[in-house]
Parts: sequence; C-alpha cells; structure tokens
Amino acid sequence: MFPEAVYTKNETLEKDKQTTAPILTKENTENVKIVVLPRLIYIILPKNTEDIAYIRGIQYSRWHKTNYCWVVPNFGQNLENLKNYFGERISSLEEIQTETIAINQKNYDRAKNELLAVRTPNNRLKISVDYHKEVVRKLKQFPYLKYDQKTKTWSIPYNEKYVSDLRNIAETEKQKFKYIEEPSDKQQPIKSIIPKTKACPEEYLQKLLELRYSESTYKTYKHAFVEFINYYPDQTLEEISEELIINYIRYLVKDRKISISVQNTTINAIKFYYEKVLGGKRTFYHLDRPRTEKTLPEVLNLEQTKALLKNTKNLKHKAILMTIYSAGLRIGEAINLKVKDIDSERMQIRIEQAKGKKDRYTLLATKTLEILREYVQEYKPKKWLFEGQKGEQYSTTSIQAIFRQSKDLTGIMKNATVHTLRHSFATHLLESGTDLRYIQALLGHSSSKTTEIYTHITTKGFDQIKSPIDYFDF
Repeated sequence: MFPEAVYTKNETLEKDKQTTAPILTKENTENVKIVVLPRLIYIILPKNTEDIAYIRGIQYSRWHKTNYCWVVPNFGQNLENLKNYFGERISSLEEIQTETIAINQKNYDRAKNELLAVRTPNNRLKISVDYHKEVVRKLKQFPYLKYDQKTKTWSIPYNEKYVSDLRNIAETEKQKFKYIEEPSDKQQPIKSIIPKTKACPEEYLQKLLELRYSESTYKTYKHAFVEFINYYPDQTLEEISEELIINYIRYLVKDRKISISVQNTTINAIKFYYEKVLGGKRTFYHLDRPRTEKTLPEVLNLEQTKALLKNTKNLKHKAILMTIYSAGLRIGEAINLKVKDIDSERMQIRIEQAKGKKDRYTLLATKTLEILREYVQEYKPKKWLFEGQKGEQYSTTSIQAIFRQSKDLTGIMKNATVHTLRHSFATHLLESGTDLRYIQALLGHSSSKTTEIYTHITTKGFDQIKSPIDYFDF
C-alpha cells in the first residue's frame, strides 16, 4: 500500500480495490510526485502539455482514469529518465518494495526479490517473480509450463514436490519464497443475479419428495430450476424450446462462469422437469457436457493428522474430528449421528441413510470411544450425538470452522478440508495393508472404481516391487 506521507494534507487518498495506486481528487498539485513499484511507476503532476507529451512518448504509458495519474512500466531506464526530466520539480519519490499481483481475480502482495507461488482451485501453481535469467531458465525445466502475458505469471501443474522445488530455486537464487493455497471453488452455488418473479412449480417439488431425493439435492435442483424459469420471464414452461435451454446453459458458462459441476447439476435439474415431472422421454440436448476435471484428493499423512487432532483442545471439537477421521465419515454423516448409533459392544458406528439412501456400519476406534465417553459424560447429548447449544443438530459450518482453526494451529499448508479426513482415513488403511474391498465397504462406495482412486495417492511399498525385467538373465 502507498504511504500517506507521499501526499499533502489537501489531497484525498482512498483505496482502490483493484490496484495499489492512489486515488486523488482532480485538484492539481504544484509539484511532481512519483511512486515506484517493482513493475509500475505512478506519476502525479499538474496538467502540462509538454509534460504529458513527454510521458506519452514513453512506451506503454497510459492515463489512469480512476486515480488521476499517469502510469508507465518500471523497466529499462524509465525511472532514471523521469528523474532527469523532472529534476527539482519532483517533490517526493517513494519506492514501494511490494506490488499487487492479480491471480484468478484475486490480489496478492509480492515483495521485491520474492518468488510467489499460488495454488489455484484447478490444481495449478501460478508463479510471479521479478525477471531473473537463472530463475526463468529453471522454471522452463518444469513440464507443461505456461506463461500468461496479461498477468505476467508462469503456471505449472500442482505437485507437492514442485512446491519444494520452487522453494529451493528461490533460496538458491537469493529470492524470498511465499506460497499461498486458494480455497477450492468446487460446487459453489450459482450467485443469483436474475430477478425472481416465478416460483418453482409445486409439482416439481412434490416429484422430488415423491422420489425421495436428499435434502441437499432438493435444495440444489429447486434453486437451479428457479434460476432457469426466471431467465425467460415472458415465456411459459411450454414455450421454452430446446434451443432456449441450450442458450441458457451457454449464458451460465460464458457470462456467469459457473463450474463444471454446477453446469451438470443445472442440466440435470432442467431434465428432471421434462422427463420426471412431465413424464416425457429422455431428451438429449445438443450441448457438450464437459468432463469433470480428474484430480487426486488431498490427504494428510499420519503425523499431520496426529498433530491436527492434538491441537484440537476443546473436548467436543476433538470428539467430532476424531469420529470423522477414525470412521471415514462424510461431514453430513457426522452431524446426522445419533447417540444410539454408537455400538460400543460391537465397536461399530451405524450410518443411516447415507449418500445413495444406504445404511452401513463403519469402525468405532478404541481411542475414539474413550473420547466419546468423556464427551457424553460432560455434554450429555440427548438425541443427536453432536448437538448445538440448544440441543439442535450441530451445523456443518461449525465443523468446518473447527477444522480450519486446528489446521491453522498445526501449520498445515495443504488445501485440506473436513472431507480430507475421510480421504486420509482410506489412504492410511490402504497403506497399512487393508484390503481395498473392506475400505470400499467402510466408506460406503457403490463402485470399487471410486475406492481405487486411493491407490493413486499412496506410494508405500513401491520400493519393494521388482520390475519383471530384473528377472531376465541377459
């Protein structure tokens, strides 16, 4: 940020959300003021035809309409030339050691001589660094390296090893290193910008209930369908053609920039009305559905998991996270647990009507049972195993907040969520030699292919596998 000392008392300084440049009133100043960032130079000066002509002569110079100042690139001899040209007319010259880098429409501060690496939700590493010949040479050794001319950033696929490699490059070339993980934007709800004049048809809602769709699907489909019918406020549902449906989906993708999962959910919500409610035949819309991005789930290793649980001091909070991890639960399954679902004799936890309307049993760990007994004795839950202050069902947002707090206290840099505990449970079982079929049953997966993803995460035991070629006698 710019220090206020650069400006006189008569000038108004505000903060622009999109830039670190100063916002000034149109009131002229007597002297020239220059603010230098690692990549840009801001020039605040009175209106003068000769001065403006000189600045216009600098390549890539531009007038900043919002901040009422000129901006020129900070490279080559631009700064020295400006100093020589304005000379004693320069009343202040402030050099800022940090600049704001825009990545995925978010701003990050990067200091001079610092390598900034940002892990984006689509599992790529965006890299911003001052031009350094040796650093650039080493970056070009990474596979699938891309350069964005607009944002002046490099990008490579995310890999935990690549983060370590970037840190080593920074240290070797005497650069500071900063690593940031952006939160995942998967399954973000569609932000409503369409005026709502039509309600969701009652027969649509009744059919969802009749077919016993989950509460989550009920809300998602209802929201998506209301958005759809209000996009065409002057047409009845009977008048909305296949072409209009396709145009609406294209609008969501192009203008609203929805995720792949939201796009597929919206298509399913629309198809539900025409196929299930109206009883029509299955319809194929001539619109390519994008493939879901295949990424490996994030997992914590045993030491990280142990440290995270150890740093969860509150008894109720620890009981919640230990139960989720030790039983491989989804967050929704955890809040739906009742006291009666804990079977201490058989050392099992009963999960009722989980995803796919299925019941199952999973593990009740000895250490988890000990914590749960302490918790029940102190908090005395009545119906739900984990209750709020008024005896209501515990909320998912509260559990997410608990996890984030413990994660921050532990210093875990991975883009982990509560669901990471479930992935870690499965991975740790696999690494300890548990058969994949048992893991599938404990997690409640319908298909073994879903469970097989954990075989791509663990590499334990690879050093003990011998390639067949090593048995050849050449």
